[in-house]
Amino acid sequence: MDPCQWDKFFPKSDKVDHKKVTFTNHFGIPLAADQYTTKNYEGKLPASAVAGNFGAVKEQSSGLYAQTLAEKSYLTIAFDPSFTGESGGDVRDVFSLDINTEDYQAAVDYLSNIGNVDPEKIGIIGICGWGGISLNTAAIDPRIKATSAVTYDMPRVGAWGYFDQGTAEERYASKKQIAEQRTKEYGQQDLAKAGGYYDYPAPDGQPDFVKQYSAYYKTKRGYHKRSVNSNEGWILQSQPAWMNAQILVHPEDIKNAVLIVHGEKAHSRYMGEDTFKKLRGENKELVIVPNDTHTDLYDQMDKIPFDKIDSFFKQNL
Repeated sequence: MDPCQWDKFFPKSDKVDHKKVTFTNHFGIPLAADQYTTKNYEGKLPASAVAGNFGAVKEQSSGLYAQTLAEKSYLTIAFDPSFTGESGGDVRDVFSLDINTEDYQAAVDYLSNIGNVDPEKIGIIGICGWGGISLNTAAIDPRIKATSAVTYDMPRVGAWGYFDQGTAEERYASKKQIAEQRTKEYGQQDLAKAGGYYDYPAPDGQPDFVKQYSAYYKTKRGYHKRSVNSNEGWILQSQPAWMNAQILVHPEDIKNAVLIVHGEKAHSRYMGEDTFKKLRGENKELVIVPNDTHTDLYDQMDKIPFDKIDSFFKQNL
């Protein structure tokens, strides 16, 4: 594809300059990113790295967030996580809390070494599952001066299901099934996928949040050919990784500022509120956006609190 071709699901802004960039994490995986820079600036800029949604690519929500923030006098990047999108990794459509946390740190490495970025003014943004991963990164990297997160606790969902309705017995049964699948797939190139979201419209009887995912990932509103969630989903073998992990083992280590954003009607709201309770310090804030669902915060410009996110970063970067 022509690198100059605009392949995002959102319109290109005439207020920023855009280019594609790459950088490498310390596992040796090259990461692809879109870089957005405000026009007509002077001096060095504050910067932010954006990732999410979990199972999405930089042409979707993370790019929208990055471009919109760049319009407000920042340099931003939206990157594809390892093993997804245009980023590297020989195996495709898998995830790792360790490697994906490092992806953020590699983004901070990159931003810290750009001549027009102030390395003391770098923040990160995480959307959906990347909200939890962004906080996990902030807990181990003090270079991150501010973190804004639409938080989803993927290990909690992996271990206990939505709304903590799963059981240890169900979790063990899933691990056993996938372990047997690994034995069958040994040496194979094509590995079974967990399945993406339902084609739109999702069947009657599905929870509202499942229908909302379908309405985003499976329609022209948010579909992208490289998006894991828009297509066949994650590799099935990767699923147990969330069942035996934990984000924010040491939340007290996040000394710098945090803004957690959630929709009032988001099915994931409980995850953000419970995560917020773990944080310490007066520089932590929780914002609940009236009437918003989880997916409203993916792309609805009149519902995403960009002015609040901007003021948060301007105060803390």
